[in-house]
Amino acid sequence: MASLGFNLGFSFSGVHHRQVSVNGRARVISCSSSSSSQASPPPEIELEFFGPKPESDGSYPRDKAKAVSGEKLLRSIMQDNKLELYATYGKVMNCGGGGSCGTCIVEILDGRELLNERTDTENRYLKKKPESWRLACQTIVGNKENSGKVVVQRIPQWKK
Repeated sequence: MASLGFNLGFSFSGVHHRQVSVNGRARVISCSSSSSSQASPPPEIELEFFGPKPESDGSYPRDKAKAVSGEKLLRSIMQDNKLELYATYGKVMNCGGGGSCGTCIVEILDGRELLNERTDTENRYLKKKPESWRLACQTIVGNKENSGKVVVQRIPQWKK
């Protein structure tokens, strides 16, 4: 004689249970438990951006932003925060973040260890530039596990 089996999922106190019928007997089996405490928030990277040209008092304008570690490119963060990214030529002739024009140059003043390493594309476009120069479209901010602060000089080629 065949036995009929079925599953009913239900939970109380954060523990999931399943009722099954085996050989005509109903049993409740605990399947898994979910933690009653909430997951900790993902790590964040704090960013500080210095403008490309000094103001009348000689100081550089500063903007701040935050990003979840490892989720965005520096270019996207800058665009989301409406921060100037391109010099004059780049405003008209940029590749839209594809890594094929080299116009989204930034300088990382602090926090390089919180970014991905230079890509082959960056090495090609920036081979005669300082190691601190990056292409914003190739730079991943964080690695999903780290947190800290990155300081960025926008349009470093304009610095005097």
